[in-house]
Amino acid sequence: MTTSTELTSLLSRVDAVIVDLDGTMVDTMGDFSAALNRMLGELALPGIAAAEVERMVGKGSEHLIRSVLNHVLVHESIADIAIKTEALFPAAWASYQRHYLDINGSCSAVYPGVVQGLDALRGAGLPLACLTNKPVAFALPLLQAKGLDGYFSQVFGGDSFERKKPDPLPLVRTCEALGTAPARTLMLGDSSNDAQAARAAGCPVVLVTYGYNHGQPVRGVDADGFVDSLAELAELVALPRQ
Repeated sequence: MTTSTELTSLLSRVDAVIVDLDGTMVDTMGDFSAALNRMLGELALPGIAAAEVERMVGKGSEHLIRSVLNHVLVHESIADIAIKTEALFPAAWASYQRHYLDINGSCSAVYPGVVQGLDALRGAGLPLACLTNKPVAFALPLLQAKGLDGYFSQVFGGDSFERKKPDPLPLVRTCEALGTAPARTLMLGDSSNDAQAARAAGCPVVLVTYGYNHGQPVRGVDADGFVDSLAELAELVALPRQ
């Protein structure tokens, strides 16, 4: 287990921080579940439980919708689920976008400690960027609705670059936008997607323990450290950076 001393040392060596959104700053499972079930209702398909949705979140909206369609079609005795999913996808995508934008933020909440953590990082003079696999058109209104947009000099989504996390490209490009070296740019996330992308990009990575991580225990992920709340960062960034 990483100690607070080790985390303090790590934070003293970073020049900027990249922060994930869903499962890290905001609990958006209610938004996902409501929008997806409205979408499924329009398609005359059975609904899906939030616990099932949680395992599918994190790799972008396209992956989420296909995963949900595959899941519900299994129970519909469809001969070729993959073909049916692709046939339904355009209508599902349009429906999901409409409903998610309508719901966005109304069924979600900022996790305890997030504001304190962001205040501490900003107070330490660290530039912050938000990097999520959520489309920018969803991410920006959510950050604004939750009063978090003012913390970030850059906001990038799953449609900002050619590839999404866990590919390292989004982190590399975000570091370029921040003007910092990957080795001195911390990734704060909640899942193996964030950790894998950070490792491949050459960024240190710290994960929160309360996020989604595809339904798997996050402490089993290869990361430089874990925090139970972003508020823990307030004490850890108090020392001068190296």
